[in-house]
Amino acid sequence: MTQAATAAAGVVTLAVEAATPDALAAFGRVLGRTADVKPVPVDFYKGRVLMRYPVDFACEHPVDISLATVDTRPPEVRYMERHFQHTQTFIPLAGKPFVVVMAPPSDGDLPDLSQARAFLFDGSAGFTLHLGTWHEFPFAVEDATDVVVILSSQTGYDLHQRDAVTEEAFGPDLDKKDIQGRTGTLIRFAQPAARA
Repeated sequence: MTQAATAAAGVVTLAVEAATPDALAAFGRVLGRTADVKPVPVDFYKGRVLMRYPVDFACEHPVDISLATVDTRPPEVRYMERHFQHTQTFIPLAGKPFVVVMAPPSDGDLPDLSQARAFLFDGSAGFTLHLGTWHEFPFAVEDATDVVVILSSQTGYDLHQRDAVTEEAFGPDLDKKDIQGRTGTLIRFAQPAARA
């Protein structure tokens, strides 16, 4: 178990850490201004427009761009999912922070919960997941947090195939598992305070 997590009676409690490029490296890439991504000028604008390419987005199906409005909810992770056919991207709007719980990609049927981490995104940048990164949907720190989600259209089809009893879903792109039901472990984290 990582130093950031403690376990007690079927509960893993994660420390919430800042979503820096180094901290996020095993899970995905920060989508924002980072020192390791140098800008390229667009010639038509005499250096007044700089382009950066901080992430590689991959998808085997048509891409959906959606807007999720997320309210606060209990800081508990029962389900985690991963994607096999696209590198899902989340981009916050209006500078509102959110927390994402992730575990690195794995060859097994379940995430390695000893590697799970909770990341606080301060609202200034988003992220793109590596293929296969286990994650739960972002947890808002403030109600009405808008997040642009770029994902495969296949994900929606796969979610509609969810099991009526377990509520797990599986398809060509999506593998969504009831982590608590399968392992007896509930993941929690301390909810950061909302901005004043």
